[in-house]
Amino acid sequence: MSTGTGEVDAATVAELHQLYGRQSHFIDGGDTSGWAQTFTDDGEFHSPSYPEPVAGTDALIAFAERFHAAARAANEVHRHVITNLAIDEPGEGAATVRAYLQIVATSIGGESRLVRMTTFTDRVVRVGDRWRIARRDVRRDDAQ
Repeated sequence: MSTGTGEVDAATVAELHQLYGRQSHFIDGGDTSGWAQTFTDDGEFHSPSYPEPVAGTDALIAFAERFHAAARAANEVHRHVITNLAIDEPGEGAATVRAYLQIVATSIGGESRLVRMTTFTDRVVRVGDRWRIARRDVRRDDAQ
């Protein structure tokens, strides 16, 4: 995982990029269970955009279902665009990932608009042979 120089090895970087790519496709495509499975079983999602933190697989699935249903009700397609991953490695089997997250909504037959621009900090851990998110903390750019 570490090269011993504070850098994260290329395999870990690729695995984490895949985690975030899959996660975005899952929630945008309505695979709410797949999205929840990118978190640990007791994973937590904290965001000022929502009234309460969400924790645990069942609650994460319900959260993703509400998000996807709201997009459908608005006759929109939503896309999560995650960029600028910065991976800090505090120890074996765990890391901190910081990134930018844009949520873009496109009206069916219409224009796209930026819903919100945020940053997040994730605590990721190895569970078996995969990385999973133990805790996500989201910060909205309009609230800083």
